[in-house]
Amino acid sequence: MRVAIAGAGAVGRSIAAELVAAEHQVMLIERLAAHFEPHTVEQAEWVLADACELSSLEDAGMQLCDVVIAATGDDKVNLVVSLLAKTVFAVRRVVARVNDPSNEWLFTEAWGVDVAVSTPRMLAAMVEEAVSVGDLVRLLTLRQGQANLVELTLPEDTPLAGHPVRDVHLPRDAALVTILRGGRVIVPQPDDPLEPGDELLFVASANVEDEIRTALGY
Repeated sequence: MRVAIAGAGAVGRSIAAELVAAEHQVMLIERLAAHFEPHTVEQAEWVLADACELSSLEDAGMQLCDVVIAATGDDKVNLVVSLLAKTVFAVRRVVARVNDPSNEWLFTEAWGVDVAVSTPRMLAAMVEEAVSVGDLVRLLTLRQGQANLVELTLPEDTPLAGHPVRDVHLPRDAALVTILRGGRVIVPQPDDPLEPGDELLFVASANVEDEIRTALGY
């Protein structure tokens, strides 16, 4: 994929390095000369420009990108970049960083955002996931809140121990996508038995999360 990243601070550079390592074409757009350091991610294309200026994005070739990541430390800039990427350049996938959780409600389809990533929320979710057994934990919001990635770890006394996956009757708008068991990642099949300690990952709409708990015996 060809990926444009607005913001070449520590976050933007880290994302760029990961994507370059995965053999994607990466373009970093940075407006501050102090942050313009091509030697830090040499395989990426670097552009010294304001990502909020339409002409700068045209010159950089935003229209050729498959994905745009708005990764600056300013939520206002990230929203403008997202809106321009989606509405002017018709970029297929737009990911935006949310710096202030109180602004999260703005990062929606109306502003061109496909996926909003809130670091504080994700860190809180990781803490919950690490300490919660038998509770449903929301890890990530997808498609502007239309669906969530949620996790539940089966406790030692789970009534589902030994039961096959097909015995879990999930609501219509929920799907069990992965079972994490020890160091294994299991793509669940109907006959796979469940075990205490299994971490179950679901993609589900928010309004059926209580029904998932019920289906799992909680």
